[in-house]
Amino acid sequence: MPRYLLSVHTVDGEAREPMTDEQMQRSWREIQALEAEMKSSGAWVFSARLHDADTATVVRVSNGEVVTTDGPFVEAKEHLGGFYIIEAADLDAALGWASKVTRVISAPIEVWPFVDTAGG
Repeated sequence: MPRYLLSVHTVDGEAREPMTDEQMQRSWREIQALEAEMKSSGAWVFSARLHDADTATVVRVSNGEVVTTDGPFVEAKEHLGGFYIIEAADLDAALGWASKVTRVISAPIEVWPFVDTAGG
């Protein structure tokens, strides 16, 4: 079955009201319920939240030498904040999951299909 990356994007400096403890607990329950739904349907493969962009490190080759620099790779206000890797029958099914994720976490979701390298 095809796999898709549902990337969760955050915006540096975006004004969001701080959540109360009750709101945070409700949000966490909604995320857990969504992930349980993904798992029971067989769609869920893996998910993770990432640290802020200023914790990233870029590793590259420059003049034949490996060089590391503070990240992120791209200077932007928007960055990857987390992701889900799912299996879905097709793009429409993956977009359905992305719709559910964006409703629960109130952040934009980008859907990327993985390249099938198995030749199947």
